[in-house]
Amino acid sequence: MEYKDYYKILGVDRNATQQEIKQAFLHLARKYHPDVNKSPGAESKFKEINEAHEVLSDPEKRKKYDMLGAQWQQYQQSGGRQGGFDWSQWASGTPGGVHVEYGDVGDLFGGGGFSDFFQQIFGGMGGVGGVSAGPTGFRRGRQVPRRGQDVEQPVEITLEEAYHGTTRRLRRADGSTVEVHIPAGVKAGSKVRVRGEGGRSGRGGPAGDLYLKVRVRPHSMFTRQGKDLHIKVPVDLYTAVLGGEIKVPTMEKPVLLTIPPETDNGKVFRLRGKGMPQLHHPEKKGDLLATIEVRLPHGLTPKERELFQQLRSMRRRPA
Repeated sequence: MEYKDYYKILGVDRNATQQEIKQAFLHLARKYHPDVNKSPGAESKFKEINEAHEVLSDPEKRKKYDMLGAQWQQYQQSGGRQGGFDWSQWASGTPGGVHVEYGDVGDLFGGGGFSDFFQQIFGGMGGVGGVSAGPTGFRRGRQVPRRGQDVEQPVEITLEEAYHGTTRRLRRADGSTVEVHIPAGVKAGSKVRVRGEGGRSGRGGPAGDLYLKVRVRPHSMFTRQGKDLHIKVPVDLYTAVLGGEIKVPTMEKPVLLTIPPETDNGKVFRLRGKGMPQLHHPEKKGDLLATIEVRLPHGLTPKERELFQQLRSMRRRPA
């Protein structure tokens, strides 16, 4: 198993204060967040940063990690190889899955497990197994009640509900209900955590959490790309040629869009601030991109056909 240097990952000194650790984490988290950094390896780097912060921001985990680090350094200085290091004395009592709630700066990547190193050393320190300090390190302590399992359940919402935010009422096994708020700006794949509504422990321990995995139904008019919405807007031939105003639907109410004369089919107009709200910052919205679809007239009368023929003759007339 590979030893992970969490101080090096965050770029802080081993004597760094909690404030310095938090500042380093926030800086790196913003830099490598998968929604911002699309380069290969950014997501792995982000998860590594989150894992380092999970350990160094927790006094109990950090104390154990520092003791392990000191012994690991002594082992390396003595010429020992990684494969010969005795990890068993550092193994946590009960490996446990780690779930993170989407949205908070400390929980940015919205799910996924930590490394084998973390699970081996700290898997049982989240309320599943106890450890206590001993004269030569850490020894297995009194076992505390096991936490219930986390449960994931899909929930389907409309694009309008994703825009405005919505609620869902869930029924518990005992017949009671709980109301869950789904915030504005959620997208397909977002997870909403409901604390304590997952699996029951059965041993007197705390219940797990319920994760609602959001699915957004396709919309009849709008398609979504990140914070932006796209819509195709029909425009008659005469307005496209001569110019005019048309009504464009938005997620709130229609707005008037001025069409310049001689607007081409497929022309895209950007309506700023008419897109989807940003999760946790609903006042910040994306844009609505309206693509013009010029519609040709049908069912022409003889007179109209005659006028179009005259127009064609005029356009073909040599200069």
